[in-house]
Amino acid sequence: MENHIRLLINNISVVYSDVIQVLKGVSLSVRKGQIVSLLGSNGAGKTTTLKAISGLLKPENGKVTEGSIEYDGKPVQNSSPEEITRMGIIQVLEGRQEFKYLTVEENLKVGTATRWGKPYQQDLKMVYDYFPALLARRKSLAGYCSGGELQMMVIGRGLMAHPKLLLLDEPSLGLAPLLVKEIFQIIRRINQEQGTTLMVVEQNANMALQIAHYGYVMENGKIVLESPAEELRDNPDVKEFYLGTAASGALKSYKDVKSYKRRKRWL
Repeated sequence: MENHIRLLINNISVVYSDVIQVLKGVSLSVRKGQIVSLLGSNGAGKTTTLKAISGLLKPENGKVTEGSIEYDGKPVQNSSPEEITRMGIIQVLEGRQEFKYLTVEENLKVGTATRWGKPYQQDLKMVYDYFPALLARRKSLAGYCSGGELQMMVIGRGLMAHPKLLLLDEPSLGLAPLLVKEIFQIIRRINQEQGTTLMVVEQNANMALQIAHYGYVMENGKIVLESPAEELRDNPDVKEFYLGTAASGALKSYKDVKSYKRRKRWL
């Protein structure tokens, strides 16, 4: 694993519509070649963190009001989404944003927009090697694909852009457990075989920590815990609150989890 820091977020705060503060002094880093997981419940600020990195806050009337974001040592917090994309930062949005009236293959080709005019056949072959199901559906309209096929397609579309840093927002959302496992195994392969640096935002902490090198836990717009992924998997607080099990290994109910009080050493 290389020591070069690909992404450095230093004490950023994000505000929407000049009044709604979502992130409060968030700091984290992603090293080149790593998979980093950002964990937390719905509404914790995970997606806002990704949008701050990729420049997608402005269309939603959001902005970074404090702190800095550096990519390969260069500040990017005031750059446009187009500039950030050309630098090699590609975000795969939550909710599988497909062009439903285009075929699967046409959707994949959209990922080459930043490399217009350059050959893409080898890239298509790579995507189909990772996601064989897409090869069989390549001429089908995306609007008729299943949720799993669409998730594979949007990740594949991101790969077509030759990302140096790939941001994945909730890749497991709404998928069956067996399909979630398959997709996370493919994400690990992409990291290992392509050397792609990834930042994965997830509520499914169990799957995310199985493939990640490092993890951060976010609550209420703040980072409350960080550690190598294997240490987070073994952390009793993470097990109880985010993995849904108590120290005894018993499954926690939602009622138990939502009333859980964080230990003071987290604060």
